[in-house]
Amino acid sequence: MPYPSGEPAAALREADELDVLVIGGGGAGLSAAVFSAIAGLRVAVVERTDRVGGTTAWTAGTTWVPGTHHAAEVEASDSRADAAAFLDAAVGSHAPAELRQTFLDLGPEAVAVMETGSSVRYLARKVHPDYLTQLPGSRLAGRALEPATFDGTRLGERLALVRDPLPEFTAFGGMSIERDDIGHLAGAHPTEESRRHLLTLRRAYRDAVARHGRDTRRTMGNALVAALLHTLDERRVPVLTRSQVVSATRTDGGWDVRIDEDGTARHVTVRNLVVGSGGFNRHPGRRAALLPGHDIAWCPGAPGHTGQAHDLVDGLGGHYGTTGFAHAFFAPVSTRRREDGSRAVFPHFVMDRAKPHMVVVDQHGRRYVNEATSYHLFGNQMVMHDHEDPGSATPSFLITDATGMATYGLGMVRPFQRERGLRPYLDDGYLVRADSLAVLADRLGIAADQLARTVAHTNASAARGEDPEFHRGLNDYQRFNGDPASSTGHPNIAPVDGAPYYAVRLYPGDIGASTGFETNAAAEVLGADGTPLGGVYAAGNDMQSVMGGTYPAPGITIGPGLVFAYAAVRNMAGDRPLPGAETRRPLAGW
Repeated sequence: MPYPSGEPAAALREADELDVLVIGGGGAGLSAAVFSAIAGLRVAVVERTDRVGGTTAWTAGTTWVPGTHHAAEVEASDSRADAAAFLDAAVGSHAPAELRQTFLDLGPEAVAVMETGSSVRYLARKVHPDYLTQLPGSRLAGRALEPATFDGTRLGERLALVRDPLPEFTAFGGMSIERDDIGHLAGAHPTEESRRHLLTLRRAYRDAVARHGRDTRRTMGNALVAALLHTLDERRVPVLTRSQVVSATRTDGGWDVRIDEDGTARHVTVRNLVVGSGGFNRHPGRRAALLPGHDIAWCPGAPGHTGQAHDLVDGLGGHYGTTGFAHAFFAPVSTRRREDGSRAVFPHFVMDRAKPHMVVVDQHGRRYVNEATSYHLFGNQMVMHDHEDPGSATPSFLITDATGMATYGLGMVRPFQRERGLRPYLDDGYLVRADSLAVLADRLGIAADQLARTVAHTNASAARGEDPEFHRGLNDYQRFNGDPASSTGHPNIAPVDGAPYYAVRLYPGDIGASTGFETNAAAEVLGADGTPLGGVYAAGNDMQSVMGGTYPAPGITIGPGLVFAYAAVRNMAGDRPLPGAETRRPLAGW
């Protein structure tokens, strides 16, 4: 597929010599390739699937990096000491302190280099809180960065190489949306203002489809991936899709690598390998060992993280870390068959369960979790509840009343729906509706008397805006995800008490791997003796999580993926800052 200029895209030739070969074209892999190009290294990317972007392209793209100049842009104060204290409290012994220190040291520099040398641009929000805001050193803003919207026409035909957004996170049949648009869709702005905003977007979307065959306004994680690909294209970096590394053999100067490029064999010589293939989640053997009993149908991740590259690195002498809190990052998900036969796996991040008029119960009709807690803690609670009482949490049921459904929606069902909008979800069983709790319980297969007791007991406290058992709204993050217009005055709490009642089934979905290859602070993969293998680096979810399987803030996979991709290339370049580091504007207190 040619560049917008008409020039053929850069390609690998037989016997090419590379400084860096990146295995995996997701967010971390593409970042490593961009940093390599900025450093003046000869680099190529090998991506197993037909699209780049991995799971990053399906996410909000939030990039958690404390200490950047973007914090000052939203008047958020911070200090390195506070960020370190927060991570120490959240992560503790689940990951080496040395890695956290490197993450905080290099994070602002990595962002400066990326923004100076690439098409990627970030912005911060006035409020975008850490998840564990009850911990010392937490912040409500300034650490979470969002990718700026990207104009996909800059990629020309090669926009088709970027993995499309998930249909469930688009509007009007495929239009990309970002955080500000969600507020207009959810009724958070005056009606006329929202009408004008959405009409403008819809017209632009319609025009883009007519002219280019697809939406060209790329947002969130999709914008990040598109900007990274645009940078690689401008720097004429080969990006191979439908390709994989077949073997890597040690030589005096690095690695003799054999690549299968869409059925064509290639042989290249490589000094350094960077593995950023997305994690182990879709490798049958590794999944069975690390996530026993977790159906792959509950995984919302992109199809490329098959773990094939992990088999390769195992053969080179790498090994997984063992100190993590969990092997994966979790979120409650619901699933539904799409019209084209594919399965939609929808993570319930913030749009429904933390709102008033919501309650979650297990197979016995009992509550067991704080509905408003972070998605990772929620998913882990599902896993632990199933461990203590096998099968009791799978599935669980997210239940709301008529007010909750109309105001917030439920999973894939958006708010403000009339019967016509609800009907497809009711007909295929994704959404369950009943005019009484007793009938709802029967349709869900749970005990009606216990569900009635649970809801009555919860409602009695909810009417006062209280949750003495599970403490919804215990921190600023949870309250932020609620609704300040709640009838009880508590943003997360209101009774579930008005027919008809609705429910969707929830499963513990693994949204990413936290267990990966053990590395040092330069992202070098370590051997069994604890020393670097030499010339092998891991980034993103292929690297043992610097967060140790905890999830203290938004973007704690993409942020470290960026920073340790930078650390790897910085190490290859002799541990020197890359061009653009001089543009870093230090945040006061950092």
